[in-house]
Amino acid sequence: MRARKLGPFTVSAIGLGCMGMSQSYGEVDLAESERVLLGALDAGYTFFDTAALYGFGHNESLIGRVLGHRRKDFVLASKCGLFKDAQGRRTVDGSPETVRRTCEESLKRLRTDVIDLYYLHRIDAKVPVEDSVGALAELVRAGKVKTIGLCEMSSSTLRRAHAVHSITAVQSEYSLWTRNPEAKILPLCRELGIGFVPYCPLGRGFLTGKLRDAAQLGEQDLRRTMPRFQGDHFTKNLALLEGLAALAKEKGCTMAQLALAWVLAQGEDILPIPGTKRVKYMLENAAAVDVSLSTADLAKLDDLVNPTTVTGARYDSAFALTLDSENE
Repeated sequence: MRARKLGPFTVSAIGLGCMGMSQSYGEVDLAESERVLLGALDAGYTFFDTAALYGFGHNESLIGRVLGHRRKDFVLASKCGLFKDAQGRRTVDGSPETVRRTCEESLKRLRTDVIDLYYLHRIDAKVPVEDSVGALAELVRAGKVKTIGLCEMSSSTLRRAHAVHSITAVQSEYSLWTRNPEAKILPLCRELGIGFVPYCPLGRGFLTGKLRDAAQLGEQDLRRTMPRFQGDHFTKNLALLEGLAALAKEKGCTMAQLALAWVLAQGEDILPIPGTKRVKYMLENAAAVDVSLSTADLAKLDDLVNPTTVTGARYDSAFALTLDSENE
């Protein structure tokens, strides 16, 4: 696995997004998840991403239990500020007291003394971002967090946050079919020297070409709520896969590796974290670092999949409310 710089860390160019091992994409398979986590370390992954929200703590506990004895072998990222309440409603809380409490709870679940990169998961409209980041800065000074990140934040919010404490990374959805960050947030990250961590770089699995029928999705699958995976939107988006499949065949790689190679080619400051809960796909994703794309290849991909060829919003209206509006 090739390496890239992320703030003070040197990590694998591709990280591992762990959310799907605990929620959102079908049934949980603990035995396979354990094999993925341990196998990822052996395959050269050194950047693991989780959050307090994922499985209501289940994901952090899983990582702590399985990887706790190898804690020095990887850079650990987690997140605070986004939860589900007792009624199952998604709740944003970036108050300083909640940030501090959540960190303590996460440290226990993760079985570690320090979190390498701690993100504010979402902006809390009721709390100035300066207060939330101020609490994160206190955790840095206390030695419980090494660096700070922001997730799905607008450029204006990032400027305000960075003025309080240096931000090491911004995490946002970014892939061939989700280009929002290119307008403002990615250029600002480069201006400020902040790393960019794309989640869902495979378009929630769509760009792998393996999902051809939305009816395959389980009842609890998060993608059922997303317009791009519904009705005419999904049918029209399927037409994009033919060109991706042809180019992947030409390059001698899988469609997933092609999509990841495109993300990696957008800059050395970009560190995608594709999620998977299968050893097979974890290893397949790792090999994407060996796929070389020419200028012509990149142009062909840009022409094929872009904001004008993709149809449907990435989130439904309810979930979109949790996003920092400018980022959309």
